[in-house]
Amino acid sequence: MAKKTSRGTPGNFVSEWFGHRIHPNVVSNTQAVADQTSERCPFLSAATGENRACIKNPQSKGVCSVSCISNGPRQDWLVCPYRALSPEIVAGAVRRLFGLGTESNPFVTPAVNLVKSEVRDDILSRLQTGQSVFTFFDEKMGGELSIPATDRSPEFAFDVTIVEMTLVNDAPHISRFGILEIQTTDFHGSYQHAVRNLKDGLRLHPGSFAVTLQANQHWLSEGVEGPNIANVFKRTFYQMMFKFQLGHHDRCAGCVLAIPQSVWDSWQRHLGAPTLVAEPDGTHSLLAPGKPKPNPWPAWIFVFDSDAAAPTTPSPIQVRTVIGTDAPAFSYWALEVAPEAALSNIDAEAGFLAGMSRRLKAIWPELARTVVAEIAAERPTKTPQSRARRVRTVEVAIEALEKQTGYEGPSEEAVREDEPDGG
Repeated sequence: MAKKTSRGTPGNFVSEWFGHRIHPNVVSNTQAVADQTSERCPFLSAATGENRACIKNPQSKGVCSVSCISNGPRQDWLVCPYRALSPEIVAGAVRRLFGLGTESNPFVTPAVNLVKSEVRDDILSRLQTGQSVFTFFDEKMGGELSIPATDRSPEFAFDVTIVEMTLVNDAPHISRFGILEIQTTDFHGSYQHAVRNLKDGLRLHPGSFAVTLQANQHWLSEGVEGPNIANVFKRTFYQMMFKFQLGHHDRCAGCVLAIPQSVWDSWQRHLGAPTLVAEPDGTHSLLAPGKPKPNPWPAWIFVFDSDAAAPTTPSPIQVRTVIGTDAPAFSYWALEVAPEAALSNIDAEAGFLAGMSRRLKAIWPELARTVVAEIAAERPTKTPQSRARRVRTVEVAIEALEKQTGYEGPSEEAVREDEPDGG
């Protein structure tokens, strides 16, 4: 039976706009206002070394994250992958995938910068001095890369493909590659009303925007609906199982899934609340029971969050948990442990069956009385065959058990998450 959790202040709020914190507290300075006025993305701009505009459509322009209480406490939910394009994520993924020390300082640049002669000269110089050098491709910085489809496998594109460069005969050479997937969240509805409020507020109060916005936080929640949690897991699970396996290829250094703390928390039920094992180096491992630890790990999970309380802007990204894992572990927890727990809840405290009975009462009361649940008898019995003590079950009319549960049928959120997109 699902238990009710304590909820914070209700409402969903745009929490970061053009990279800068606006909820629960507005953190602003001259650069923040300049970014918001010019619709500049500070993360794409920092990665490429040149000013880049936000790539989102007008209805969601500038929205990086949304603050919700879907997990109970208020948390940021990432809605733009470029928000996580930070040194903490990218350089951290490089260190884990390519076996570099935690104190190493790899040089990482987007592939789009390789057209610049000064960048190419700099890379050659770094390689000649023995520095680790990497470049990466993504949709807006060099273009996405993918594994083409075959007769027996689908095409799979990668969010970010990281390429290791080495020096061979004094010339740059492509070595291994790694995969970085950044998990964002789908939301019901759109943010168009909140975005309109922000744009109008900035236009009408250019000299006092931060103060005015802090006094009118309701602007940030108008029309903003909650995250589609189940859809995020459904569209991600198979892809991650597939991509985690690619780390077993000699040329692939592995895959990192960078996932916000809010999404990781929401996935706990989908993954059967997996058990993480603390490792001596400060990381954690996630394996199926009895399975040996692979060396090296083919996959990593980075659980991260932005520091909403920081006085600086943009809010710093913090990697909170680093988890080594593989595809069999994901399969075990999601496809064995979680379904087993769901099966036990069909008649546990008459949860599912009580909901069925309540629904039937409204349309055929006599039929509702025939709904029964099998429950353990008070006294176990011995079978003649084995003389072992076994739990004996008995059938009990559901009406006698209904008061034991608070389950009254699917929640509104569960129904909406099961609808097709746009439903």
